[in-house]
Amino acid sequence: MAAVHPVFVDVDTGVDDALALVYLFASPDADVVGIASTGGNVAVQQVCANNLGLLELCRVADVPVSKGPEGTLTGPLRVTSRNHGPNGLGYAELPLTDRRLTSYDSATAWIRAAHAFPGDLIGIATGPLTNLARALRAEPMLPKLLRRLVIMGGHYEDSTPMTEWNISVDPEAAAEVLAGWSRKTTAAVEPQGLPILCGLNLTRRVELTPDILAGLAAVAASATAMMSADDERGTRSVASNPLIRMIEDAMRFYFEAYYDRDHKYLAYLHDPLAAAVALNPALVTIRPATVRIELNETPNRGATLTDWSGSSEPNALIGIDVDPAGFFDQFVDRVGSFARALQSNEYR
Repeated sequence: MAAVHPVFVDVDTGVDDALALVYLFASPDADVVGIASTGGNVAVQQVCANNLGLLELCRVADVPVSKGPEGTLTGPLRVTSRNHGPNGLGYAELPLTDRRLTSYDSATAWIRAAHAFPGDLIGIATGPLTNLARALRAEPMLPKLLRRLVIMGGHYEDSTPMTEWNISVDPEAAAEVLAGWSRKTTAAVEPQGLPILCGLNLTRRVELTPDILAGLAAVAASATAMMSADDERGTRSVASNPLIRMIEDAMRFYFEAYYDRDHKYLAYLHDPLAAAVALNPALVTIRPATVRIELNETPNRGATLTDWSGSSEPNALIGIDVDPAGFFDQFVDRVGSFARALQSNEYR
């Protein structure tokens, strides 16, 4: 049986963050010990509500949810993402809950979790890195306390610099995190010491399609209907399983957002891939590199500028290749089985 590791997740819960959380709840090798909320896809208050509602829907008990600041390290949060809808979860609706936030903020939550599970805690960040940077300011030894850190953010290729949402929302926070996780501070725990970065060059390889969603519903033993770009906008899921219904309603909006931007009727599972890599780094091929964040007020502000030459000390491990079919096999099996167990009251 695989070892079970404590996992702390920092999210700006939109659609793919929500699927990452569900994947972690469904994973037998993950014990989610805390969820930090950060503004990004939607404002932080809505992120908190989404996180609490997901815990209620998935009947997951005793996971503290903390709230981060309303802005970034340098000022107010800019406009939120249009890809996730006003509430962050597309057309999906979450159940009401009387769950409450922690009395302490998300930076403190990072530090508390790291000290509670020294050397064993896996950290995952799928939103802007504001909370993590603030935690590092308060506890510079945080890198040595974590077993592993996986970040969804950036774009790592030799082509023209390209910005990515999570990094561009708070570039200063990303720069501080990479500085904090340098080899100078993590030498005692290599090779996991350097953060694993899952950028768009990697996550755009994992394309969720209506066919894969239909397979997910089948594993959950849920009746449903195949989605199509020809469906009327705003059509709601008819899935008989509540968790599958939430996923389909969220993903339909996400599919439509990508389709309207001249993509196919599909969506990339950026954040679930990062969650999967955090539990099993062997899912991806990684390569060390030195990453610098563009902080100047230019059109490329927030770009991840990557040096692969080895002429300077690496500060990150970059995901460069993945087996999409292998990832989706695991995702569908875990989440589908979890959804089926929830509906049949097998999950406690």
